[in-house]
Amino acid sequence: MRRTRSRTTAGATAVTALAALLAVPATGGTARAAEPEQLTIDLGTDTGAFHGGASGSLYGVYGDGVPSRNILEGMHVRTVSTKAQDGPQHPGADALEMLPPFVDSGGKDVYVYMTDIYRGFPYQWPGSDGPARLADFKEKIRKQVQQVLTLDNTYKDHVVYVPFNEPEGNMFGTGEWSYNKVSWLNDPQYYFSAWKEVYHLIKGLDPDARIAGPNTSVLYDQVRGFLQYAKANDVVPDVMTWHELSSPAAVRTNVAKYRQMEKDVGVGPLPVNVNEYGHNYHLSVPGQVVQWVSAIEESKIDADLAYWNIDGNLNDSAVEANKGNGQWWLFNAYGQMSGHTVEVTAPRPNQQYTLQGVATLDEDKKQSRAIFGGKGGDADVVFRNIDPALFGKAVHATVQEIPWTGQVGDSAQPLRLADRELAVGADGAVTLPMTGMNEMSAYQIILSPGGHGALPAEPSVSWRRTYEAENATYTGGGYSKNGPEGTPSNVGGFATSGTYNVGGLRTGSDGVLGFDVDVPQDGTYDLSVFANSYNLYDLVKEQGPTNVFLRVDGADPQELSLPLGYKWVVWGHTDTTVKLTAGKHRITLAAKDPDLGVTKGDAIIDKVDLSLRDAHVTAPAVYEAEYATLAGTRPVYTRPGASGPGAVPLAKGDSATFWVHSPADGESTVYVDHLGGGRASLSLNGEKLDVPKAGGDRKGSDRVRVFLSGGINKITVTGVSRTLLLDRLRVTRSSGTLTTKVYQAEDGRLTGAAKVTDAYTFASGGRAVTDIGDGRANALTVDVVADRAGRHAVTIRYSNAEQPPATHYNPDPIARHADLSVNGGPARRVLFPTTFHFNNFWELTVPLTLKKGTNRLTFTAEELPDFNGDTYNQYDQRSPYAPVIDRVAVTPLAEMRPA
Repeated sequence: MRRTRSRTTAGATAVTALAALLAVPATGGTARAAEPEQLTIDLGTDTGAFHGGASGSLYGVYGDGVPSRNILEGMHVRTVSTKAQDGPQHPGADALEMLPPFVDSGGKDVYVYMTDIYRGFPYQWPGSDGPARLADFKEKIRKQVQQVLTLDNTYKDHVVYVPFNEPEGNMFGTGEWSYNKVSWLNDPQYYFSAWKEVYHLIKGLDPDARIAGPNTSVLYDQVRGFLQYAKANDVVPDVMTWHELSSPAAVRTNVAKYRQMEKDVGVGPLPVNVNEYGHNYHLSVPGQVVQWVSAIEESKIDADLAYWNIDGNLNDSAVEANKGNGQWWLFNAYGQMSGHTVEVTAPRPNQQYTLQGVATLDEDKKQSRAIFGGKGGDADVVFRNIDPALFGKAVHATVQEIPWTGQVGDSAQPLRLADRELAVGADGAVTLPMTGMNEMSAYQIILSPGGHGALPAEPSVSWRRTYEAENATYTGGGYSKNGPEGTPSNVGGFATSGTYNVGGLRTGSDGVLGFDVDVPQDGTYDLSVFANSYNLYDLVKEQGPTNVFLRVDGADPQELSLPLGYKWVVWGHTDTTVKLTAGKHRITLAAKDPDLGVTKGDAIIDKVDLSLRDAHVTAPAVYEAEYATLAGTRPVYTRPGASGPGAVPLAKGDSATFWVHSPADGESTVYVDHLGGGRASLSLNGEKLDVPKAGGDRKGSDRVRVFLSGGINKITVTGVSRTLLLDRLRVTRSSGTLTTKVYQAEDGRLTGAAKVTDAYTFASGGRAVTDIGDGRANALTVDVVADRAGRHAVTIRYSNAEQPPATHYNPDPIARHADLSVNGGPARRVLFPTTFHFNNFWELTVPLTLKKGTNRLTFTAEELPDFNGDTYNQYDQRSPYAPVIDRVAVTPLAEMRPA
C-alpha cells in the first residue's frame, strides 16, 4: 500500500556514545550488581529451520543492473513484489525484465501485481460500470499470463500472480474507481465473484500457476470469510498475502491469528508473504529493521520491505548501482545465517523500539550467529546451553556493529568491535556484556569453537565520536533547527540521528556551523558529514550538489560537495580527512570561504562522525573463511596457525564466497592466506580471473591485484586440486600495478545529435557529452587502448537526472541506458541509476573483453518498446537517451604476483 506521507520537520533518536565494545567476558550466568537488560539465546531450543524470509522487497529491483547482481545476491533477496510487465505505475520494475537477473542472483519468487497494469493509485481501470471494468482487467490479465508462458521454465516457475492489491480500499472499495462503490468488507459478493473469475482465468491458461491473495492492507477479520468462500469454490490461493504497515508485534500476532483462521476453516497451512512491511522511520536503519526481521523470522514467513520512496534501490538498502548502506549489511548478515533458529528471549519480548534479536545454530558448521539491536546503552547477551560436543570448553566470539549510514550513504563492511576467546561456564553459558550500544545500529555475534590457540583480532576502529549538528554552535544568518523528524509517533518521517538537524548553509548565507571536538592524540582523522540536499528544491536545482567549506581552527580550508537525496531528510555522507593534534579543536562548515568561494544550493546537516585513522583503520580488511558463504564444505577449528577460530578445507569444487567492500572503483590487493594443501581458483563478481591458482603445499599468502567496483564485490575461492586449507582474505586499496587509462568523452567521435556540453561544472574539465541516443545514429565513439588482450574494467563517469511526473508521492527517477558495443560487436545494454542531478557524476564499471591494441567503444541508445514489441510507454517512463557521459577509464581486471 502506497499512502501519501506529508513531510514534517522531523528524525530518529541515536546515541552519540562510542559504539559497543565487548567488556572482559564473564563465565557462566553469574549475576552482577545493577544488572543491565539481558538478551538470552538458548542454543538448546530449536525453533525451526532457518527461513530467511524477511529479505523481500516491493518495487526494489528496477532492471538488470539497478541494483547490481552483487547487491541482489549479497543481500539474499528472497522475494520481490513488483509491477505487471509494461505497467504505467512507475518507471522500471517490469516483472519480466527484472525476473531473470533476480532469479540468476538466487531469488526465489517474483510476485506480480497484476493491477499495476493501470495508472494511478487507486487504479484507474476503465469502463462504464463494474462488469465492464472487470472485463477490461481480465483481458489484461490474459495478456500478462500469456507473456509469462513465453518464458523458459527456469524463470516462469518463479512467478506468483497477485490479481488484486488492497481490494477492500481500491477496486472493491467505495471510491471513484471502485467496481460499484460497495466495499467487500461490508458486502463481499462482488469481490468474491471477481476473485473466482480471475482465478479460473489464470489457472485455465496455466494450470501450474501460483496465485496469491487477497493482498489486503491489513489482516481483516473478513479474511476468514474469504477463506471460507475460497474453500467452498475451490479457489484457495496458493500463497496468502497481506500488508503489515504496523509493528513487528503485529506480525507475530497476526500470523498466529491467520493460522487459527486456517484451522477453523480447514485450509492450509499456506505459505505466507506479508508483502509490505515497515515505515520510512524504520527503513535504512539497522537497529529498527532488525526488530522486524526478528518477528518475521520467528513467524517463518516471507515478507517484503515497503515501497515509500524510489524503486530500484531495494527499499533504501542499495546506494547507486553497486553499493550498500547499513541496512544492506544487516540483510547480508541475516542471509548468511544457516541451520536452525533457536529461542531468543528479549528483555521486553515483542515490544517495538526495545532490544530484539534472532539467532541460529548450525551444527554442521559448529557455528551460532545472532543479530540484534533496537536499544541504546548497555545490555548483556547471554548464550545458554552451549553444547560442549560442538563448541568444547571455550568459544571464540566475534562481535560486529552494523551502523546506520543513511538512506543514500555507502557503508563499509561491519565494524569489528571485539574478537576473543570466552570460557564456557559450568552452567553451559557465556555472557557478553555490550556497552554503549547505539539504538540505530544492529549488532552481530558469531560463536565458534574456541580453545585452539586463535589470536584475538583487534577492533576495526580504536576511537570514534559523533557530534550532533543541533548541539553545534551556529553564527550568521539563516539558521533553522529542524525536527523532531521521524519518531515512533511519526513513523512517516525519516530517521535522523538525535532526531534534529540544522539548516542555514545555502546560497547567499554567511552561516557557519562549528563543532567543538576533543581528540585523544595527534594524527589523521576520518570525518564524515551526514547531510542532505533535496534534488528538486529550487536552490539545489541550479548547481546540484551543495558545496560548503570546512576548516579546522580557522585553517586548512577544504571544499566539500554534500550528498543529494530524492526528498528532504534523506541522509548520505561526504567523507574527508583532517589532521588534528591531541586536545580540543573547532571544526567548521561554512557557506562561504575567503579563499575558496561561496555556497550554491541549500543543505541540512545531521551530524559529523570523527574517527582516528590509525593502524586499526589502515590495516587490510579481514574476511575470515570460516564466516564466508560455503558450498560443499564446512569449517575446521583444530588447525594451529589459523588467524581466526578456524579455516576451511576446499577440495575440488568446494567454494568459499566473500562479500568484500571497496570504497571506490579501482585497484585493490587481495591476500589469499592459506595453510597449504592444495590449489584454488579465484573469481570476481561471477567471472573467473585469469590469474595463477592460489595455494600450495605449505602455509603462505598469495597476492592478487584486482579491480574492485565501488561498493560490494563477490570474491569466490574454489578448490581445483587436492584440498587447500583456506584461512582468510585480506583486502586493501592499492595502486601502481593495474594501469588505468582515462579518455575524456568530449575527445571521442560524435555522430548525429550527440554533442559536447559545458553546462555541467562538476564534469572533469568542465565538459561532457550529452544527447546520446533517441536513435542509434546519435552516438559517442571512444577509442581505447589495451596493453594486453583479456578482461578489463571499463569505468564510465556519468550523470542522469531524468524524472517524469508521478501520480503519487513516490519520486519516479528513470534509469537511463546505454547500448555499448565493442569493436562493432553486439551491443550490451547497461542501466545507469539516477544521480539525482545532471551535474552530479557517479561511476559505474562494466567488465568487457578487449583485444590488445586499439578498441572502439560505441555508446548509443533508443527507446525500448513494450514486451510484445507492438507499443511504447505513453508516460515517458522509458527513456530513449543514454546518460550524460563525462569520461571513460580502462583498467585490466586482475594480476597476481607472489607475496
